[in-house]
Order: sequence, then C-alpha cells, then structure tokens
Amino acid sequence: MVVTKPSMSLLDAITSRRSVRGFLPDPVPRETLEHIFDIAQQAPSNCNTQPWQAFVASGEVRDKLQKQFLAGLDQGTPAEPDFPYVSRWEGEYRHRQIDCAVALYNEMGIARDDKAGRFRAVRRNFEFFDAPHIVFLGMDREFGSTIALDVGIYAQTLMLTMQAFGISSCAMGSMRGYPHLVREAFGLDDNIGILLGISFGYEDPEVDANRTRTVREPLANSVSFLG
Repeated sequence: MVVTKPSMSLLDAITSRRSVRGFLPDPVPRETLEHIFDIAQQAPSNCNTQPWQAFVASGEVRDKLQKQFLAGLDQGTPAEPDFPYVSRWEGEYRHRQIDCAVALYNEMGIARDDKAGRFRAVRRNFEFFDAPHIVFLGMDREFGSTIALDVGIYAQTLMLTMQAFGISSCAMGSMRGYPHLVREAFGLDDNIGILLGISFGYEDPEVDANRTRTVREPLANSVSFLG
C-alpha cells in the first residue's frame, strides 16, 4: 500500500523515534520512498547549498552490498573511511556510551565476557539488521565539518519523516568503513565521500534488540538559559 500521508505528528515522531535493529523483509513502496525523500529535501543547509547526496540500495543492489560488507568484516579487512572519526570517548560521554551498550546487550542476552556474542552484535550492523533498504549519505570529499553538519541535519530530517510515515530506521556510522563499495555500486566518482548509512524499513517486533530503550539527560545538563 502506498502511503502519502503521515500517520503521526512531528512531535510524536520526535518522541517515538529510536534506533531499530531488526526489520521485516517487506519493502517500502517506491512511491512512498520518493515522497519521504522529497520531504527530506526541505532540510536547511548553509546558504541553501544542499550538500547531501543520498544513495538508496534495495533489492539485488542491497543484497550484493550486504554480502560485500560482511566479507570485509569477516575477513578482517581494515576500514578505510573517507573522513576521520573520533573513536575516544571520555568522562560522561563514555558513561553514556557504555550505558547504551549495556542496555542493548542485556536485551540480546549477551554477557560482558561473551566475545562471540559481542561480535555477532557488531555483525548485525553489516547485515543491515535485515532491513530491506539502506541509504548511504555522502558529500563532496573536499567539504569539512561545517558541511557535514548540514548532512547531519538532513539525516535527522529524513529519519523523522520516515518515523512519521511508520517506517523505522537505524543510523550506522559503521557503514562508513568501506566507502569504495558504495561508490562501485552506484557508479560514483572518487570525490564523493560516504559519511554514514541508515538502514530502514518496517520494524520486526519479535527481535530482542528492539526492546532496547535509552534515556536522555536532564535539560539542565545540556542547555543553558541566560537573560
């Protein structure tokens, strides 16, 4: 069924959206996808430059990319991201990261010392969590962090729009690891760099990981009001 109207308000989409890590195989109708991505084009950007590039893989293209990403992981092929990634988190940021991992692994029944289980959890990213679709977001490799912010705003706009239409998503930084595979699949020039991937589709409520819930910090820990 082609859905042309959202099933919830923007406020409900913001408060209900979460990272879903298990999807049903049912594809989203192409007309619905085009409508959602058209709405996401309204995202703001610096001087309206609209620097984002979105590459949506479905069907056989998605399946081939999944096999290639899994092969890279299983064979221990080093990641070669187009943009540098900060991998050290300290203090309160590290605590939040750990809390998130604990919540997820507890739902998945993975103990702290279960190395095989933890690898399986990582591998699920490269399986695209069985989502029927994945979109890779990129930009010109000459752009820096300022423009990457615009792509981030686009990503949030896209995921909230998906949520409003009843489509779940999971943004994955791990999808930046093998950007050459994305360029090969879509016939892209080397100047296009990949920032992240977003798996999306209809949530599978039977997947244990989808019971995971995280909390947000109190407003006072993040926002300051003066005057």
